[in-house]
Amino acid sequence: QVQLVESGGGLVQAGGSLRLSCAASGRTFSSYRMGWFRQAPGKEREFVAGISGGGKNTYYADSVKGRFTISRDNAKNTVYLQMNSLKPEDTAVYYCAADSRSAVVPSRRDYDYWGQGTQVTVSS
Repeated sequence: QVQLVESGGGLVQAGGSLRLSCAASGRTFSSYRMGWFRQAPGKEREFVAGISGGGKNTYYADSVKGRFTISRDNAKNTVYLQMNSLKPEDTAVYYCAADSRSAVVPSRRDYDYWGQGTQVTVSS
């Protein structure tokens, strides 16, 4: 069983930056693929970024490419999402997700474990 706890959300002005963190429990974290998803009010949860077990491969939604960076520190069992040049349309609850398979994929159905979410609000 893996437990995920997100932190780092908050209120920021457009153009600003935030870094989200996701702390994971479990001895085999380093082999798990990790993902960040987000859900805005009235919308479906969507993929934002993912990273493979080991951290060699990453994958981004087109809407965040060049602005967001996903990374992981396996020694700390933590995955990060650095968000720069934030826009009001980035406002959402951001969720961390994990799965025991290693290859990074963008589908939420391919992640078994989820955090409780952290709110990110970008004001214009």
